[in-house]
Amino acid sequence: MSVDTPAAQLPSPGDDPLALDRQVCFALAVANRAVLAVYRPILDELGLTHPQYLVMLALWERAPLTARQLGRTLQLDSPTLSPLLKRLEGQGLLTRHRSEVDERQLVLELTDAGRELRARAESVPQQVFEALGVGLPELEELHAALVRVNAAALRAGALRG
Repeated sequence: MSVDTPAAQLPSPGDDPLALDRQVCFALAVANRAVLAVYRPILDELGLTHPQYLVMLALWERAPLTARQLGRTLQLDSPTLSPLLKRLEGQGLLTRHRSEVDERQLVLELTDAGRELRARAESVPQQVFEALGVGLPELEELHAALVRVNAAALRAGALRG
C-alpha cells in the first residue's frame, strides 16, 4: 500500500497481522525493559547488575562450574561472559582458575563473600514479586509459557544450547 492509500482501505488494528500491539516481540521487549527496571534498584543494593545476578544465581545453584558450562546455562557466548566474570572476580565474589584436569577449562568458584551474598539475595524474588503487583499464578503461568517459547526457539536453532 502506498502512503496515499485511504485509511478506509487499511486493515483495522484488530485484523492487521502487523499491528504493533499484536506483536509478541514488542510485548516481550517492553516487558523485558519493565521487569529489568524493577530489578535494577533491588540489585543495586547487592552491588550487582542483572547479568551479574544471573551469573551468581547459576553459581549459587551449581558451583563450581566451568566457564563453558556457565555460558551454556545462561546462553551467553565467551565475549559476553568474560567481562562479567572479570568484574565479579574484581568484586571478590568468585575466583577463576584453570582446571588441574584440563587446562583448557576455566573453573569458576564462589569466594566466601560470594557465598555470603546469597543470604542477602534471598529476598530479591519476593521484592520483585511485590513490586510487580501481579499474582503468583499469573507469574508462574508466564514463566511456564516463556520456558516453552525458549525451548521452541532452541529447537529452531534461534538460541544456542
